[in-house]
Amino acid sequence: MILVITPEWIVPNETDTIHQMFQEGLDLLHIRKPWLSRNEMIEFITQIDESFYSQLVLHTHYDLGKEFTISRFHFREIDRKEEIYKSFVKENTISTSVHDIKTYNTLEKEWEYAFIGPFFPSISKKGYGLDSTIKEEIKHRDNPDVKLIALGGIDQDNIHEVFESEANGAALLGAIWESEDPLKVFKKCRNVLMS
Repeated sequence: MILVITPEWIVPNETDTIHQMFQEGLDLLHIRKPWLSRNEMIEFITQIDESFYSQLVLHTHYDLGKEFTISRFHFREIDRKEEIYKSFVKENTISTSVHDIKTYNTLEKEWEYAFIGPFFPSISKKGYGLDSTIKEEIKHRDNPDVKLIALGGIDQDNIHEVFESEANGAALLGAIWESEDPLKVFKKCRNVLMS
């Protein structure tokens, strides 16, 4: 499974790129734009073809889910601790983020998957994750109910290591949006998964 996370701010040709990635087999798109107002978020979502709404995951403005028939929501670690997700569990698919395998192993099966990272040194946050041990920690995974999605520093050159580590998927951010040709990078990553 390959997921893409949007950049925090809107970038040129972003929704065109999103459409092209979906057409090339993108599984899920995480809309993580913490600084957008509700109206800006509405404007952003309406630029995405409705046929892809079931593959969108909201990180904020969860109330827009009903308006756009989006039923996937991602909750940060703090939102999980404050149980903000509780009212979304029943009819939706929820995901979260963790930063160590111990926390991941304690997640209940209401979570479809959890991001864990940084897997490699971050591409978009320079210097972040340089001494991360997540890749080694995955050996201690013992949660059969929640899929594990690697995040952080993943690109076409190392994505094979993610799947060799038995993660269930990879989330791409910097490799896509900091590239001259986001679609080309996505296709290369997808080809590694397919081969």
